[in-house]
Amino acid sequence: MRNALKSMMFVVLTLLATSDGALSAADILPAAGITSGTSSLVISQSDLQNLQIRLDRIKQQISLANNLTQMVGLQDAVQSFINDVDSLQSSLLPEQKQLQAQLDVLGPVSLDDVESEKSDIATQRAYLSEQKTKVDSSLKTLTALRNNAAGLLIQIAGIRRNLLESEVTLRSGSILGPGFWAPLFSPLKEDRQRLSEFIQQASSAIKAAWQPGERLFTIALIVLALGVWSWGRRIAERGLTWVCIHRMPEGRLRRSSLALASVVATLLTTAFAMQLLFYALTRQLPLSPLIQNFADEFEKIIYVCILITGLSRALLSTRHPSWRLPAISDPVALAIQPFPRILAVTLLILVSLAQITNVTGMSPPAILFGRGLIALVVTLIIGTLFRRASRVRRAVAATGEAPESSTTLAGLIYSLAGFATVVSLIALLIGYISLARFITYQLVWGFIILSGFYLLTQLFRDSCEYLFSPKSPSGKALKQLLGIGDVRLEQASIILSGVGRAGLMLLAVISLFVGGVGTTLGQLFTQTFAILGGDGLRKLNIIPGHLLNALLALFIGIYLIRALRRWLDNEFLPKTDMDPGMCASLSTLFSNIGYALVILLTLSSLGIEWTNLAWIVSALSVGIGFGLQEIVKNFVSGLILLTERPVKVGDLISISGVEGDIRRINVRATEIQLSDRSIVIVPNSQLISQNLRNVTLGGSAQGVATLELMFPLDIDPEQVQNLLYDTYRENETILDKPATFVRFSKLTPEGITLTVTGYVSSPRIVGTTKSDLLFEILKRLGAAGIELAKPASTV
Repeated sequence: MRNALKSMMFVVLTLLATSDGALSAADILPAAGITSGTSSLVISQSDLQNLQIRLDRIKQQISLANNLTQMVGLQDAVQSFINDVDSLQSSLLPEQKQLQAQLDVLGPVSLDDVESEKSDIATQRAYLSEQKTKVDSSLKTLTALRNNAAGLLIQIAGIRRNLLESEVTLRSGSILGPGFWAPLFSPLKEDRQRLSEFIQQASSAIKAAWQPGERLFTIALIVLALGVWSWGRRIAERGLTWVCIHRMPEGRLRRSSLALASVVATLLTTAFAMQLLFYALTRQLPLSPLIQNFADEFEKIIYVCILITGLSRALLSTRHPSWRLPAISDPVALAIQPFPRILAVTLLILVSLAQITNVTGMSPPAILFGRGLIALVVTLIIGTLFRRASRVRRAVAATGEAPESSTTLAGLIYSLAGFATVVSLIALLIGYISLARFITYQLVWGFIILSGFYLLTQLFRDSCEYLFSPKSPSGKALKQLLGIGDVRLEQASIILSGVGRAGLMLLAVISLFVGGVGTTLGQLFTQTFAILGGDGLRKLNIIPGHLLNALLALFIGIYLIRALRRWLDNEFLPKTDMDPGMCASLSTLFSNIGYALVILLTLSSLGIEWTNLAWIVSALSVGIGFGLQEIVKNFVSGLILLTERPVKVGDLISISGVEGDIRRINVRATEIQLSDRSIVIVPNSQLISQNLRNVTLGGSAQGVATLELMFPLDIDPEQVQNLLYDTYRENETILDKPATFVRFSKLTPEGITLTVTGYVSSPRIVGTTKSDLLFEILKRLGAAGIELAKPASTV
């Protein structure tokens, strides 16, 4: 009876556990005491074996690959394998959780189940345990396969790096030599055969789509693809432009949205046109592996060319100069307008021909000729662009017009691009063909990455300014919802904008070095996330590549810290309610922590593992014990000053006979500015260990203006008392509370001494106030005919 109740309870709870109250047959049968073979979601052993065979085949192809193009294709294959494994794991995880939940409902094995092994509960538990064991086994196998594939990605990256290093350092002959042009005028017989085979396979694919009965549909698809690529792009761009103009708020956000709309319209229409074109040519007969490889690479090159033209058109905006995001004058924009299109067409033609040599496996001279021709033409185009832009800028400057506003980063990028162009041309002349091709490809890739991220950065900043603007609907809603003021909204906008731009800048720097011409968006995301989420280097293995990474990490880290500190000092901290001393302390503390992190990142880039730093720490401990203890003591004292803040920048202090304003708190010492504008440098440890008088601590310190005057014995003391009191009370800087008072301090044969005391708002204005009071007192004493006592003559 109790077993039957358990069985009914299990069925009810299982029904309640499902989302829609319905169970599959695989769930109801065990609940009713009927077993079935396997769950519908359990992967069979044959499927797992096929995955293992697929992975082994990829490993074999990696061992036989000998050029970068093959490695890129294999990297795509490994990534596709990982995606398939992830999909299978995602489908099994809910099944695993459901089986575990059903086992939890049944509970552990009870005494009644042991006595009656053939009960419903025992049968159900055995069935569910068997199913969960199969699912766990499948998940474990899939995890192992995924880990192996992830290791292959790391190995492929290493092989690609080695192939690249070997290619760029190979000297193959100058472009001025006859050997470079030999594949063009007298190609080898095997190269002609491979080219003929490629043309034959391409013709077969075209003939399959051009066979009788299919020609009309093929023509319609090709015409439709061309229409989408040309007229469709214009229609989509005009539609998105209309949406931005009529739906986006007027201002900077509308301008950046218009630039992004131009790029998005170009990419979407091109992608749709490419899919139509490929469907028109491959719907009847699948492409051969050779033509398929070329088609994949050709598609990548088309997207690269479209990005070049789309980004340049969006950033130059020659038709609508008011929409232009970068600070480029109209003559310069008009002068360089045709060059991106020329560069895109050149890359489309030359790189496509070079890909034919790669996929068909032509001879090394033919491959080098294709690389050298690409590098030569692209270098000449970029060099001509720089020369024409410089000539137009000089002409504009000669007319007296205002020069273009430029930043240090933009000037640095422009200089590096010009230098790289010169190096590429020199490499072609002295015979380093692969190096020149690599430089030109990186120039093109750098333009795409920097232009794209510049556009995204501008859009993100403008979006933050609009969303948190007190005048926008979103800003008003946030004010009402959170009960904050305009200043807080502005602070939130600055913080979010700064964090977003810093993140985009970091992604741009990573993308510059992990990708290249032909890198897909998926590959770029995968490699970027691998870098951001990787464990780093694990051994102390300093090699030239690590040194380069360390230098890049050092320079980029210092630049980011300085940029963020300028953002804190100039944008964020001035918008807060903190006093200037607190702002300076926070800025200094941020920079100190940032530099420490940059040093750690640099050591990590060198390949130094933290466990290997024990000997460095031991050596430093000995040095600290002898010669560095004072430096360490001052450094720790500086951190205490910045955190506990017994003194801060702007305080008036007095220590060891030195009195002045704190100008700066550095890592080792503090700068104190005296009244004569001279600077006294005091070690931080003295500010912690010695008695220190902080005159302005808390911001409520008051100054005391006291004057002591001696009068002759024959004066009227009350008259003089009232005169002094009125003079103090009528002075603007003297406070009402505490009240001013006049005291009879001394009576001598030489005269009567009166002391008058008043309070001012700050100790810094005591001297100026006392001077003004003395001038006024002497003026009033002279008008009243009262003289000061004269000191007695000394014989």
